Amino acid sequence: MTGSAEALIVAAVAVTVIGTVAIGAYGGRGARSTSDFLVASRSIGTRANAAAIAGEYLSAASFLGVAGLVAKYGADALWYPIGFTAGYLSLLLFVAAPLRRSGAYTVPDFAEFRLGSVLARRVAMVIVVLICVLYLVPQLQGAGLTLDILLGLPDWVGVLVGGIAIVVNVVGGGMRSVTLAQAVQYWLKLTAIAVPALVAIGFFVHQPYDLAKPLPARVAEATTVQVRTEVTVTVTDPAGVAATGTVDGHRVHRQPLSPGRHVIGDGGTLLLGAGAATPVVSGAPQTGREWSRSGGGLGGDHPLYQVLSLILATFLGALGLPHVLVRFYTNRSGPQARRAALTVIVLLSGFYLFPTALGVLSRLYVPQVLATGTADAAVLLMPTALVSGLPGQLLAALVAAGAIAAFLATSSGLLISIAGAGSDLLPPGVRSFRLVAVIGGIVPMALALAAGSLELSRSVGIVFAVSAATLCPLLVLGIWWRGLTARGAVAGLAVGGATSAVAVVCGTLGVPGGGWGADLVNFPAAATVPLTFAVMVGVSLADRNRVRNDVATVMARMHVPERLGLGLERTPTGD
Repeated sequence: MTGSAEALIVAAVAVTVIGTVAIGAYGGRGARSTSDFLVASRSIGTRANAAAIAGEYLSAASFLGVAGLVAKYGADALWYPIGFTAGYLSLLLFVAAPLRRSGAYTVPDFAEFRLGSVLARRVAMVIVVLICVLYLVPQLQGAGLTLDILLGLPDWVGVLVGGIAIVVNVVGGGMRSVTLAQAVQYWLKLTAIAVPALVAIGFFVHQPYDLAKPLPARVAEATTVQVRTEVTVTVTDPAGVAATGTVDGHRVHRQPLSPGRHVIGDGGTLLLGAGAATPVVSGAPQTGREWSRSGGGLGGDHPLYQVLSLILATFLGALGLPHVLVRFYTNRSGPQARRAALTVIVLLSGFYLFPTALGVLSRLYVPQVLATGTADAAVLLMPTALVSGLPGQLLAALVAAGAIAAFLATSSGLLISIAGAGSDLLPPGVRSFRLVAVIGGIVPMALALAAGSLELSRSVGIVFAVSAATLCPLLVLGIWWRGLTARGAVAGLAVGGATSAVAVVCGTLGVPGGGWGADLVNFPAAATVPLTFAVMVGVSLADRNRVRNDVATVMARMHVPERLGLGLERTPTGD
């Protein structure tokens, strides 16, 4: 990349980071109370809150990961954007208004309100922190990936820049600081993803190509592909394909690759001549025809199970995401919470059209991403592959700004959720909120630097599975079933949290041999979600004599319209 292109990208990233902090400082002016920091004193209007929710929800996985997975796996990967959007429909139907009427400020606060149990509150707090940390790590890794791909900087630079920016923003004014910034970031992200998508569609319409051809994708000009993590690729047409680095356990230099599977080591390089067929990661569709058909799954041995588990995780996972749920506490009323959720569905639906289109067209314009373990770079590489010269450089700078905005917006909301939940362990007040926010920012930064990289949407999909197996059952049963007891909730959270933690650890370390073990680890929701619901219901039924005596009043406060005066407006204590 030329010096002028790098300068434009640096400028775009700097403006985005500095602008986020500046907008946050402006929005957070006057924030003094705990209520200001946790829920902006419930003063956010419907439209502003909807834009902020959409800005917060559209993370690195949405901006980069969706396009990469669609490019790599084709039709079955479409369940990611569909599920991410449809999850909000579940939120709208089952959670938004009752949660707002509960008067709670955080998910642990709701657990204590509904169940009258300090233990349930503590367990919920642990789950909230776990989910937020797991979600923060891929966001920070995405920031590192962006600066690495576009500027050649080490991953740790992006991790530190993004991490410091969100800590400053959250510590400065909490929810008041980030709300305005997230609303602005939604429109920046939409512009940054829509413009290159429309340019790519324009090129494709001008010169159409059958993406479902049986032949593998080919590069138009000589291309060098850097392999960031060890990957197994399948070579179907060896003409013009060579490798440098560690190949099948041996050090080689510009060695032509034979047809079949090859293991390319971390730091290796694939050299593709003009017109060469791109090697494709093993487990992904090898030809356009396979890619365009559904039913192939996402790289495992049990595609139907994978898809069903993915649907369950994304449809139900949104119900338990702490940084999303806290947004419904900031609305002025239950009806406003419902209207905000409905508006968010419209905003998300419009956004996801563009990364999906970029994913489809990536196979034509940047097919080299199919040869790497992560295809998240597709969106970052598209601008300069489509347009040369200054216009392409400006387009790349816009995409870089959108990518950084995606990381900052989501990470800010996650850090607020960590600070709100974690401050339960300290004396209530703004000082405790700020201290936990600093610690909650440092720990994920350290984990992001130490952990290996995974595809962003796959990483976030696992987090959705954890949420679906823990906080989702707590909220759904707590809001809609009066028979839920504190013991049942705690038992379910413990089982769902433990099984999800095992899946996350095993998925990070890798499961040798594939088969059902790998699929259960990488797509655990179909097993863990029914298990958690069953445990909560079963233990509660066995413990039915411990249902709180005033459960009818508690349920009425969540379900009776505000105008009847049964809803709660609680104010958190502290400075």
